[in-house]
Amino acid sequence: MLVLAGVGVIAALYVAKGGCYFGLDDVDPWDEARDARTYAGPHCVVAHPPCQRWGRYWYGGPMAHKLGRRLLKGDDGGCFAAALASVEMFGGVLEHPEASSAWATFGLAAPPKRGGWIMTRKGWTCCVEQGHYGHRARKATWLYAVLPTQVEPPSLVWGPSVAGIQPDAGYHSKEERARAVKTGACQRMSKRERAATPLPFRDLLLDIARSARAGE
Repeated sequence: MLVLAGVGVIAALYVAKGGCYFGLDDVDPWDEARDARTYAGPHCVVAHPPCQRWGRYWYGGPMAHKLGRRLLKGDDGGCFAAALASVEMFGGVLEHPEASSAWATFGLAAPPKRGGWIMTRKGWTCCVEQGHYGHRARKATWLYAVLPTQVEPPSLVWGPSVAGIQPDAGYHSKEERARAVKTGACQRMSKRERAATPLPFRDLLLDIARSARAGE
């Protein structure tokens, strides 16, 4: 059952301390120290659960052998499961990278890469590139939005963006990536820049969450 909050605040879950969700009058940011797995409402949410164990390099990537331990697919301490429960209980939107294996694990349909919302589980899902909303990389992203039955998700900018950087081109070694950088086939982005949410995209997600509340 979707519980709709009557207070004009959005809870931003699993966000970086001091990041773009801080300092906004109507946003309650939950960074790592607050542990968003314990969120119990009542506000609609924007959720950015950690994605490292759900992507193509869930095992640790090319240098995994140096970790000294085996990483497990989906081993995120229950963050995605808790974020999904929060979105479905209180309404709002959850964001994860394109092709996140969490979608299949939790019974969410994979959205079409060309764009457009499709219905799945208790809400809607789509694929959208953050390059349309200010990111230097195309950064294809999957969204899962849970809204009241009388509210439909907004139309977004669909399809490939004009952003020129592909932050993860599938290189299998440090040497392979170095060759690509040297030849200009790859432009480096810092880990922080890759993970950052552009302000226009943040505002889009907040608007989707507000539409969940507006349908009360």
